[in-house]
Amino acid sequence: MRRISALLLAVLWVSGAAAQQPLSAIDWLDKQNSVPLAEPRLSTEDEPPVTATANIPGVEVTPLGEAQPDSVGLLPTATTGLPRSMWRASAASDVIAHLGKAKPDTLPAVQALIYTLLLAEADAPVAATNNAVFLRARVHTLVRFGAVDPARALLERAGPTQKGLFDLWLNLTLLTGDEDKACALLREKPALSPDYAARIFCTARAGDWSTAALTYDTAVAIGTLNGPIATLLAQFLDPEMIDSGPQLAPPAEPTPLVFRLYEANGAPLPTIRLPRAFAMADLRGTSGWRAELEAAERLARTGALPATRLLGLYTDRSPAASGGIWDRVRAVQRFDKALFSRNAAQVADTLPDAWTAAKERGLAVPFAQLFADALMELDLPDPIRPLAFRIALLSPDYEIASTRYPPASAFESLLSGLAKGEPDSTMAKTPLEAAIVAGFTANAASDQHATLIEQGKLGEAILLAAIQLGGGRVGRERDVSESIATLRAVGLEDTARRAALQLLILVQRP
Repeated sequence: MRRISALLLAVLWVSGAAAQQPLSAIDWLDKQNSVPLAEPRLSTEDEPPVTATANIPGVEVTPLGEAQPDSVGLLPTATTGLPRSMWRASAASDVIAHLGKAKPDTLPAVQALIYTLLLAEADAPVAATNNAVFLRARVHTLVRFGAVDPARALLERAGPTQKGLFDLWLNLTLLTGDEDKACALLREKPALSPDYAARIFCTARAGDWSTAALTYDTAVAIGTLNGPIATLLAQFLDPEMIDSGPQLAPPAEPTPLVFRLYEANGAPLPTIRLPRAFAMADLRGTSGWRAELEAAERLARTGALPATRLLGLYTDRSPAASGGIWDRVRAVQRFDKALFSRNAAQVADTLPDAWTAAKERGLAVPFAQLFADALMELDLPDPIRPLAFRIALLSPDYEIASTRYPPASAFESLLSGLAKGEPDSTMAKTPLEAAIVAGFTANAASDQHATLIEQGKLGEAILLAAIQLGGGRVGRERDVSESIATLRAVGLEDTARRAALQLLILVQRP
């Protein structure tokens, strides 16, 4: 039995009242999410003078071999086509403010573009300093999208032991269950984190319970550890106190450490109502199948989890119940089996239910990524071909689909033209359709984005266009036209086409 001091027990009871208050809080980015950038079609002007004076500017010196954290990325320019200078002329505060407006639940094409911007290797923006403010903003944006693994990888590339990065890195490892390395570093160098709770947790995780209890007593005595976290740690250090001490109300916004402490103390918190990043904790193999499925769906909706991994969970075993998620799993399994057997009649029978189940959960594009290729290889009955056509257009092979399925209506003709980058304006029948066509027939970026591009703020212009396009819906047709025009002007043709197809197939719902 592990025992801790009487001081710890006293704190446990004192913090009971405060415990009723809530606490504050790809396999990722697979190849098909890469967003290549072609050469911009905008004309360039003569480069202005470097400086108007002979004064020597202030220079920030970085030792050789030491990369500036704000410039770190996972995707090289050879992969993205984005220039290293895309953020250089922008103010860090402006870009960070824009990142705060990026919404996870947006068009999948926009999600993929934002991931590329966040993970690209590029020079830091103006006023980015050695405290890695821009890197941390990118990491926080990834975490909001649920992309914990690439966020961790960014921090590890930058060097997680740098000031201001360690605690963020430790938090992410706590969500994925890979905290041993971070904890080992913290035990070797306690100064890496001012958080006594983290030190205590990591020390106990290593099996040194006496040192953990001594550190706990010290932190409580000097007043740096109190409230619900002190109670949770007390129960973690001495499980007998779980039953004898005050019962803590589940916090509304737990930190990753608080989340793990509840789990360790035998009261795991459901992740379904927590921020999306917590869903990663259900994929560690410690949760039930239903929790894994729900977590995978949440993450796949934002492109933070590959579609192949979602399918693996869908087909992992046979559902033993019915209703809700089990009906969805059963529909996908039946369709997958029919498709694997290459039985066109069975595919036609099972596709509508599987498609409806996926689409209702915001998983239409992952569904298309998984099944479109196999669908296009089958000679399907005529009644199901329009649905198969739309699904294929949501896949990476949308242009092939435009030649595989002859259009049978004006709407399908418009879709086919968009897939080729040449929409026919006479086929546009709604304001949204007309706005999309206008974006494809524009010869330059929209005025607001063109100004940024002329100032050398290419990354900022692309980010704003992506956010604007992601918010484009029926009633905001001008935003759609302007953002598509800008993306095409800077060479992001693939993103423009995918987004246009997704808007018409998933948003307009003709």
